[in-house]
Amino acid sequence: MSTASPAAGTSAAGAPGAPADRVSLDRRVPPLGGFTLTYLGIELKRRLRNRRTLFFTVAFPIVMYVLIGLPMRDESLTGIPVADGGISVAAYIMVSMAMYGAMMSATQTGAAVAVERAQGWSRQLRLTPLNPFVNVIVKMIAGMVLGLLAVVATYVAGAISGIQLTAGQWISTGLVGWLLASAVFTTLGLFIGYLMPSENAAQVTSLVVVFLSFLGGLFYPLSSMPDVMQTVATFTPVYGIGELARSPLTGEAFDIMWLANAVVWLVTLMVATTWAFRRDTKRV
Repeated sequence: MSTASPAAGTSAAGAPGAPADRVSLDRRVPPLGGFTLTYLGIELKRRLRNRRTLFFTVAFPIVMYVLIGLPMRDESLTGIPVADGGISVAAYIMVSMAMYGAMMSATQTGAAVAVERAQGWSRQLRLTPLNPFVNVIVKMIAGMVLGLLAVVATYVAGAISGIQLTAGQWISTGLVGWLLASAVFTTLGLFIGYLMPSENAAQVTSLVVVFLSFLGGLFYPLSSMPDVMQTVATFTPVYGIGELARSPLTGEAFDIMWLANAVVWLVTLMVATTWAFRRDTKRV
């Protein structure tokens, strides 16, 4: 008496609920949590395609530098005459405006995320194996690219207008200001974008950046603020970034608390943004 064998391609454990069936329905988690250069490229194209955002990213910090900093091009920051190699006050303002441009352009990522939420794109991403933390990283990198444009444009304007710095000062102030300001404020923009409606996100992020810039001493030295405000300023995300970026100009010794301020804010906002992304898409 012959026994019928299972048909070709049919699992012996073909009954509903068998382990083979359960495995076939599982989603395989891709390497690196779903991070790919293709996905990053899509995000970059979406950011760079917005010409209005690019215009204000590049033009606004330059205009602010020309109006505020350029008239003080011959005023010394450290007491050494600019003609004798001293640092110009205009250089200090140039670095601050470049940071401000990087912060503003980075937070616009938050407004874009709010639009994605309204269109259902965030929930669509949750249907994929993409890790929420990786999603935050990809958007953070895209926001940092916009911040880089702001820093480079402002520094080019400063060089053309006669700002004289050593190669080390150009590189150190630019890199620190760009990397930290863009990273921290991209995550801040994302956090706001995942929490607020699309019609309010852009306005709120802009107001938050302006408020933190004034409170954190980006536009003027902290020494000119009341003692209470100086204490409050040290707890803002602008404080550590600004002090680190401008220390090559002011000559102040490195303070580990500056770096701790920036790192703590970055980690906190990344965790908060990941939580907000999960919260926004938890119904999927």
